[in-house]
Amino acid sequence: MEVVALVGSSGTGKSHRAMIVAHEQQADLIIDDGLLIQGNRILGGRSAKQQPTRIGAMKAALFMYPGQTGEARSIIEALSPARILILGTSLSMVGRIAGQLNLPAPGRIIPIEQVASEKEMRKARFMRDHYAKHVIPAPTVEVRRSFPETLINPLTVFLKRKNRDEPKSDWLEHSVVRPTFTYYGNLSISDTALTAIINRAAREVAGVVHTGRVHIVNEKDGIRLGLEPVLLYGTRLREVARKMQERVKEQVEGMTGLTVRRIDVTVRSVSTGR
Repeated sequence: MEVVALVGSSGTGKSHRAMIVAHEQQADLIIDDGLLIQGNRILGGRSAKQQPTRIGAMKAALFMYPGQTGEARSIIEALSPARILILGTSLSMVGRIAGQLNLPAPGRIIPIEQVASEKEMRKARFMRDHYAKHVIPAPTVEVRRSFPETLINPLTVFLKRKNRDEPKSDWLEHSVVRPTFTYYGNLSISDTALTAIINRAAREVAGVVHTGRVHIVNEKDGIRLGLEPVLLYGTRLREVARKMQERVKEQVEGMTGLTVRRIDVTVRSVSTGR
């Protein structure tokens, strides 16, 4: 099984071109925003665009809901596709989706700039930013059940012939929707809120007396964290530190949808806990 990644910033028209790219790459299945799509059918998943909040949308897009993950894995196993196209805002995001679904890492990476012009991407961003129009690469009849009130209009996408012996160009229908979460405005996560999540997650680990200082560094493809905890005297410091890393990463990514690239734990002191 081969995984192809279509990568581009949010709002650059990835979903609009998903079927064209899948057609050209001979991909049997498309994974986009939490949905599994084959041809003109939605096979399963949980649409990110159906979620009431942006955090919920991010979790759905990354297949972080257990029921959604299990269903998707079962569908892929039963279908056994030779090639899958996964859409993501970054290669890291595609890798996380592939990991959640027990798929191999992307073997081929297609930047959105390779299939869309700068003018087309500017138009896509304008429609996203000003009208909150999002594309789902599936027909209206498939989407209507999930979006009975937010469906805007269908959009036809034509697939080019590969050679002259083939019949005339085929076409597939997309759906343009306004997701539920766009009614709630933009989402921003303050360092204070993020620190609170980190502190709570760290304190859940046995052997942590105090989380100490927390450093948050924003990077291009995620965040890097630095923790300076006070640990309980007599505990295995390395083991407690490792468990802190695992717990903090799990909670931050699960609650915010952010990608935690690295967590550095520096034990500054120990305490008897009194």
